[in-house]
Amino acid sequence: VRAGMQAQLRTVGALVAACHPLPSAAVTTFTTALAVKAGNDAGTCATLAVAVLAGQLSIGWSNDRLDVALDRSAGRSDKPVASGAVPVRTVDLALAGTLAVTVAASLALGWRAGLLHLAAVSCGWLYNLRLKATVVSWLPYALAFGALPAIAALALPGSPAPAGWAVGTGALLGATAHLTNALPDLRADRAFGVRGFPHRIGARPALLLAAALLLAGSALLVLGPPGAPSAARWAGFAVAAGWTVVGGVLTWRRPDTSLAFLGTIGVVAVDVVLLFVGPSFVT
Repeated sequence: VRAGMQAQLRTVGALVAACHPLPSAAVTTFTTALAVKAGNDAGTCATLAVAVLAGQLSIGWSNDRLDVALDRSAGRSDKPVASGAVPVRTVDLALAGTLAVTVAASLALGWRAGLLHLAAVSCGWLYNLRLKATVVSWLPYALAFGALPAIAALALPGSPAPAGWAVGTGALLGATAHLTNALPDLRADRAFGVRGFPHRIGARPALLLAAALLLAGSALLVLGPPGAPSAARWAGFAVAAGWTVVGGVLTWRRPDTSLAFLGTIGVVAVDVVLLFVGPSFVT
């Protein structure tokens, strides 16, 4: 019995690892923070968190499920599905369950917010299915992240619209996340014919572009809202900008690591604080 329980725990651990837990947790936290800032009640914020987490889990698992043959041929021992640490059937069942939860929780937010969230999740699936190997690999990220402030706003009674600067900030941060998330796998992806936008421009140009987009997103968060930015918002921007520059310098020699992506998550965390000390993004 004990051996069976240990085997089940290992499978669960491998399943968690296969869902890309760090991006899933980061996107869920970021979107929940948007829902709180927008003024949604606790029940709506919880429902939105469930919808986003389920959607992100489905995107993460589908990524490894769709690439299982490619990862096996590449000998990717770090991929739980390809290595056999978690059975393919288990992943398929998990995908079916998370998709059902995604649809139900999304529509519970109201049809406008719900359909927009389902469209954002579809962007992630389209990326996994085809777009990650094209020159527009950045587009699903930009569209999905740009939609997050709109989802948080539309979930409110009356479905008000989000401010344009909030949507623009989300899109810029999404494109940045794509560039830095792709960096560690550029070499392996090229070997198997995956040529997304960062693969085509190269690691260091992608790193420079990511830094520029990250700075632009932080600047838009400070300068986009009406009125003069407060000292606290300027201070937050200085932290985000400094973090971006220092991170770019530290990763310049080895851009093909996960450090740039971890740095991106750090700057996004600062941007969330900037969002909370700034005016509402709901019009």
